[in-house]
Amino acid sequence: MKAMFKVRALSLATAVATVACASSGNPSATPQPQPTSQVGSQAPTSPTIINDSAPGTIPASQELDVRLRTTLSSETATVEQRFETSTVVDLVQNGRVLVPAGSVVRGVVSAVDKAGRIDRDGSLTLTFDRLNVNGREHDIRGSATQIFESGGIREEGTVAGVGAGVGGVVGGIIGGVKGAILGAVIGAGGAIAATDGKDITLPAGSIIRVRVDSPVRIR
Repeated sequence: MKAMFKVRALSLATAVATVACASSGNPSATPQPQPTSQVGSQAPTSPTIINDSAPGTIPASQELDVRLRTTLSSETATVEQRFETSTVVDLVQNGRVLVPAGSVVRGVVSAVDKAGRIDRDGSLTLTFDRLNVNGREHDIRGSATQIFESGGIREEGTVAGVGAGVGGVVGGIIGGVKGAILGAVIGAGGAIAATDGKDITLPAGSIIRVRVDSPVRIR
């Protein structure tokens, strides 16, 4: 009897592994229960279906993935520094694209701690307060929950047609997700900290998973 093991690191702060075992007598393996991870390992590349209990509204606790447009680092960032991201995939509700991929989500650096010489990790606290959908601005309250690396556009050479619009930039077109950013852990309120006594750096193109903390009505 042969066993196949798959191990995936969920966090550098706590080395947690998921083991899936398969045998000839049990072709569909059942993973062991996993603890909640602060840093995920895979971001979606297909449209996100959101709760339909309140049509036209992004409900509280809904998560969306956004792509960072510029590099942010605890070494150089300043409090109240503004930054921009864009949604990675469509948010769909009742068959309707409520928030198209490519919609701009704006945020602010609300706190910065630079790495110190003695036992001090660099950290950034990011909050999100503006969402632009089809040219209309919406106030939001959101915080980071997970961080992913990204290779950007998939290497297959697929590009969005000019007529596709931002809503067409989904699925196989945007991808190249490499996995969790190593050396990062996320605490309460979206504080993203390094784990090795260095400054935390989020390269342009990083994917940030944002939790919406209050309902957002999309007009």
